[in-house]
Amino acid sequence: MERFPSIPRFWKGVKEFRAHEKRDAMYRVATRLVNDYWGEHKEVADGLGVLLLTWNQALYRYGIFDFEKLEKFLRKRHREIGSFRSRNILSWTEQDDLRVKALFDELLDVLASIGKESKLKRSPVAVTKALHILALDFFPLWDNAIAEAYSCYWYEYTRASEKYLCFCKKIIDFYKYLVKNKVRGKEGVSLLKIIDEYNYSKYTQGWIKG
Repeated sequence: MERFPSIPRFWKGVKEFRAHEKRDAMYRVATRLVNDYWGEHKEVADGLGVLLLTWNQALYRYGIFDFEKLEKFLRKRHREIGSFRSRNILSWTEQDDLRVKALFDELLDVLASIGKESKLKRSPVAVTKALHILALDFFPLWDNAIAEAYSCYWYEYTRASEKYLCFCKKIIDFYKYLVKNKVRGKEGVSLLKIIDEYNYSKYTQGWIKG
């Protein structure tokens, strides 16, 4: 992975994302639902479902996750997740490592696809999508290609939370670089989401080359 893109190149990646990616409407809907119904766990679970069943269609095509299980997770973890919602990733401290790892590992099971013969298929990608929607400027997004580009691919899902912490630390550096160059999030779109748009354009889709 390149250290950091130039600012014009960064914006080129964001522009390509917005020109090509048609599923982003589901992100806006899911974000609005979670924000409007925060504290109402069933409705928040539904909001997460809007995004996950669209962006992770391949995973959930033959067996979706258990919405009741997600609702119970949200109820149990409500206060802890709420503490992240008002923070951005630059406020990350060493004390957050264990808390984030625990949330990640628990969500791996909560969001597992229930397929044939009740076999569970866990997705570290789905977990980061859910975490991000729950705290838009604290939890960064990844997918397989992005994780690999940042040298944080998990290979075994049991190591995924450890690799996610590695990824978060690298995104913190990227975030600092952008802030130093006066790049900011916009109303309704966090800087972490904009970073993901660049990463998706470059590493997942190859809409920008070199």
